[in-house]
Amino acid sequence: MKSLEESLKIKTFESEQSKANVNILFTSNWLSHKINSKLKPFHLSSEQFNVLRILRGSSPKYLCQKDILERMIANQSNMTALIKKLIQKDFIVLQKSLEDKREYMISITERGLSILKEVDSILEKENLFINNLSSSEAFHLNALLDKIRT
Repeated sequence: MKSLEESLKIKTFESEQSKANVNILFTSNWLSHKINSKLKPFHLSSEQFNVLRILRGSSPKYLCQKDILERMIANQSNMTALIKKLIQKDFIVLQKSLEDKREYMISITERGLSILKEVDSILEKENLFINNLSSSEAFHLNALLDKIRT
């Protein structure tokens, strides 16, 4: 694999911190591209995939749109459009909230769970979950990424 400098065709960075910032952005884009290429045959966007994973995590409980949006990786997504597309694909169902008639409760369907299982196995097989890191390395990476956000 090429170094960051080789990939970006530059000689050096101003500092290791500057290089780390660019490296995080570059790697995020690289990983996003890899995952999106695996989602394409399933006609899923990364945002739809994220919603399905959130709903699977809360299953069998229903979540409202606001709760899903708070848990999304990219929470500026158009939730109404995402929900509509996922309903059309029969991956989720809506139910009116008993507490607030203006709100809908959302849950993943068996079909949604099934498609997630397929996608997860493909991503796992393709090593797109950073499987080339040891548990210790992944632990330290997670700690460092958490530290950046504090």
